[in-house]
Amino acid sequence: MPTQESWIEIDGHNVRYLRAGGGPPLVLVHGLAGGSFCWRFNIPALAEHYTIYAVDLPGNGLSDAPANTDCGMQPQAERLNEFLEKLRLEEVNVAGSSFGGGIAMFLAARHKSRLRSLVLAAPVNPWSALGRRRIALLNTALGGYLLRLAMPLSRPVHRIAINRLYGDPRRIRAGTVESYGRLLQMPGRVANVLSMLKNWQRDMQELEAIIPQIELPTLLVWGTRDGAVDLRSATILKQHLSKAELITLPEIGHIPPEEVPEEFNHMVMEFVSHPERHDLLSGTDRTQQRL
Repeated sequence: MPTQESWIEIDGHNVRYLRAGGGPPLVLVHGLAGGSFCWRFNIPALAEHYTIYAVDLPGNGLSDAPANTDCGMQPQAERLNEFLEKLRLEEVNVAGSSFGGGIAMFLAARHKSRLRSLVLAAPVNPWSALGRRRIALLNTALGGYLLRLAMPLSRPVHRIAINRLYGDPRRIRAGTVESYGRLLQMPGRVANVLSMLKNWQRDMQELEAIIPQIELPTLLVWGTRDGAVDLRSATILKQHLSKAELITLPEIGHIPPEEVPEEFNHMVMEFVSHPERHDLLSGTDRTQQRL
């Protein structure tokens, strides 16, 4: 399926996005310090049924952003809404992973008339305490200094970091570690990452307040070996969403779209094709059988 690379000005930033396929719009929102690259195993399959838009939000992927840019979840959600407006997209389905899941929830709460459904893969949320101490450290002057100092020398630890995101590191495909490393080495990327973390507590507090306002059919997908966003928070998040279904994936880590793309793609297509049918399953849990 041909994929077209395009650029568009959003909030004064030159934003890159990939477009592929045809049919109802499906927008893919990457995680922290990721990009459209994160959806490389999903775009070809999903583009057979939907028009895919995979965005590199400012300060991520190949979309640059000045050091003083606020790359937190809330401003990124507003930029994503501007993206939808400029492309005149309506009845949009949105899939978000991790940090991108938080952005998608802000978008759904504040601009719900434009959206049709949500698929959230291990979205960050107020009820997961994992990583809070690391985030707090990085938000200090010392933590920011150490990150700036370490980032140019961090290539050897990229493999360790990626391993921890997978339930089984043997599922890491060739080129994954190197490609993520290149994204992290982009000029100004350390400042962008620190900006994403700077307002983390503020974003979590606001998310807790607005999540009950989300009335869209929502599919939550979580790996049982997620070491980044606590699986226990999935049940609490689902309880605060009026039309949510939770699927857990045994032995899978934090990024199901990359670790088990075939299974994830199947779940997305099944859900997005008829989200109204899943209203009947709202509030239920199920464990996905391994393919």
